Amino acid sequence: MLRTFGRRALKGLAGALLARRTLEYGGAWRKSLVRVKIYNEGGGAGAYLDERFREGWTTFFEKAGLQNRMPRPIRGGGRRQTFDLFKTAVRNRRPNELPLLLVDSEEVPTAGRSTWQHLKWHTTDNWEQPNGAGDNDALLMICCMETWLVADRSTLRAFFGQHWRERALPKWQTLEEISKEQVFRALDSATAACGSRRYAKGSLSFKLLREIVPAEIEKNRPAAKLLLDHLRTL
Repeated sequence: MLRTFGRRALKGLAGALLARRTLEYGGAWRKSLVRVKIYNEGGGAGAYLDERFREGWTTFFEKAGLQNRMPRPIRGGGRRQTFDLFKTAVRNRRPNELPLLLVDSEEVPTAGRSTWQHLKWHTTDNWEQPNGAGDNDALLMICCMETWLVADRSTLRAFFGQHWRERALPKWQTLEEISKEQVFRALDSATAACGSRRYAKGSLSFKLLREIVPAEIEKNRPAAKLLLDHLRTL
């Protein structure tokens, strides 16, 4: 079954994945029998950013209820480099390992296309689904990780403090239909008076990832909920 986009499709697939994985691995709340490795684009260069990357994602997954089935986040660096690392992991996988790919969609996916179709037809990617990779082993942040950050306005307000410009961040109802450029412009404007804490990718983004509340991210964001539900059933 190919995973296609659209609110109904995402919700339906989440239920199907839950049922299938629960039967396969013996229940949603038992300790996972599979070692999940998530190859995630980004992270920057150097030990400091590598630590912030792992800390941010590990804390986020713990808060999402994944303590007994904790995926191992692996910093991929550049987008193409991340895909290459994922392909190598798929080619050399062990029986109890499951490599997953997690990247930004970069743009709003075309309705009816699967994740792999999106990554094939996205203008800068042209990625083929690797032999041995499942239809559901590639996951997208639509359109980017910052979409998740702006979903939790309360945490942003508390994190940036008195210089946060609340009115600069629109109250979008369907965040996964908002372009990456719009999200970045809004974050930049909302934090313009925050000095050294003005939003920028890197250590600040991973500190924010550590603080946001997964339940807020899942609300009305089908792709984010699909990712976390998928991980909860492995």
